[in-house]
Amino acid sequence: MLGGSRSGKSAHAEALLAGTGAVTYLATSPPVPDDTEWAERVAAHRARRPAGWTTVETTAPSDLLRPGTLLVDSITTWVAALMDETGAWTDDPGAPGRLAARCDALVQAWTTTPAHVVAVSDEVGLGVVPETRSGRLFRDTLGAVNQRLAGTADEVWFVVAGLPQRLR
Repeated sequence: MLGGSRSGKSAHAEALLAGTGAVTYLATSPPVPDDTEWAERVAAHRARRPAGWTTVETTAPSDLLRPGTLLVDSITTWVAALMDETGAWTDDPGAPGRLAARCDALVQAWTTTPAHVVAVSDEVGLGVVPETRSGRLFRDTLGAVNQRLAGTADEVWFVVAGLPQRLR
């Protein structure tokens, strides 16, 4: 499920899984202390989910290997967290290799999971070229991960202004 920010992609992903029964929601964004606006966004997402869904906060690719039905929201925040965890934002020595390995592990888990997975991700390649090196690295990394995941997905959707379009 690809789309721009606030495009309706999360709501559409949730609608695709409505009535499925047990769903594990993999929330990939770590808490942001002292950010009330972010906390409100997270609360709005939680309020939309059916009561029977289980939420797991994670950036571990092995969590994709759970059986059942998974909703990953989102690959965007997952890649941002991987950049944090590997030191890519700050050019730590060895960061590019660590980031590539973590992205490879994510794609490997995606392609081998027995689960039915619906993933949400921002399409960040439609805007301007980011001004900073770290912004370009994030855009390029997310774009590559999105392409790899979409390349192996059974279905790919693009959401614009709340209107979902099936690409495959």
